[in-house]
Amino acid sequence: MKALYLQLEEELKLFHATNESIETLFIGGGTPSTIPPELYEPIFALLASYLACGCEITSEANPNSATVAWLSGMWNLGVNRISFGVQSFDDTKLKLLNRAHSSQQAKEAILNAQKVGFVNISLDLIYATFGDTKELLAHDLKTAFSLPINHISAYALTIEEKTPFENKPQMSKESLKLTSWLFKEITKNEFTQYEISNFGTYQSSHNLGYWLYEDYMGVGSGAVGKKGNERYYPHAEIEKYIQNPLEKRVEILTQEDIKIEQLFLGFRSRVGVKKELLTKEEQQRAEILLSEKKLRFEDGIFYNINYLLADEIALYLCS
Repeated sequence: MKALYLQLEEELKLFHATNESIETLFIGGGTPSTIPPELYEPIFALLASYLACGCEITSEANPNSATVAWLSGMWNLGVNRISFGVQSFDDTKLKLLNRAHSSQQAKEAILNAQKVGFVNISLDLIYATFGDTKELLAHDLKTAFSLPINHISAYALTIEEKTPFENKPQMSKESLKLTSWLFKEITKNEFTQYEISNFGTYQSSHNLGYWLYEDYMGVGSGAVGKKGNERYYPHAEIEKYIQNPLEKRVEILTQEDIKIEQLFLGFRSRVGVKKELLTKEEQQRAEILLSEKKLRFEDGIFYNINYLLADEIALYLCS
C-alpha cells in the first residue's frame, strides 16, 4: 500500500495540474476483497479533494472474501458500486474454473451488498467454456436476474499464457450461435447492451470512459494508464513495483495507433465512430456497410448494430 500511495501521489500531480476532478474510480485487478478496508483509508484520504461530486467508485470483489464486514467498510469509505466475480451459479462449472466460491456464497454476497446499502451491483459471468449448454447458461441468467443487480459483464473464456488453463486449450469452446442466444436472453430482461460484453439498466461511467478514449491513471503493479498520446506501464512484477513504484515503461502512440484504437473501441460499444475520423475511402466502405444494414448512421456518427461483428467491421474499414 505504501508503494501504491507513492505512485498515486505522483500521478495526481501529473494528471490534475489543471485541477480537473476524478470522475470515476475503479479498484480491481487481483482480489480487492482480501484487503481490509482500513488499509484503503490512506488512499481514500489522498483522493478526497480530487473526487468529483457523484463520482462513481467501483470495487471488484470475490464472493468468498466479500464478507459483510468488508462490504460495510468499503461502503463507509465511499465505494458506491460493487462488481462480483461470480462467473457461474453452477457449482460443477465453478470447480472446473478453479473458483474458490460456491453458487450459494455468490448469492449471499450479492444479497449482503444490498443490505449494506449498495444499489449499483454488477456480476461477471463466463461463457464459452467446455461443457456449456443453453440450459446451464439459462440457469445462470435466471439466478442472476432473481438477485438485486443492475449490471452484467459476460465474458468468453480466453486461455492466457502462464495460467492454469494454458495447457488445456479445450477448456475454451465458443459457439457463435450460443453466444448470440445468450446476449439476446440478457437483453430480454431489459438490460441494455452498451458494449460487446456489458449489459445493464445502469451503464458504468468508468467503462464508458475507456471506450470514449479518455485519459486515465493506472496505479498499481501491472496497471496501465493513458495520457494524450502516451500509454504507460508500471512494473508488472510486484517486487520490482514495491522497490520503485514511480518507474514505468512509456509507449508513444502514433496518430494511426490512436485512430485504429478508436475504431475498435467505438464499434464494440455504444460510442460509435465519428464520420470525420474516417478517410474518404473509409467513409465509402462505411456507406456500403450502411446499405447492408451492418451499421447505423446518426448525427455524424456510425454505430455498430451487431457488436459481435465489431472487429470485422473495424478491419474492413482499415484494410
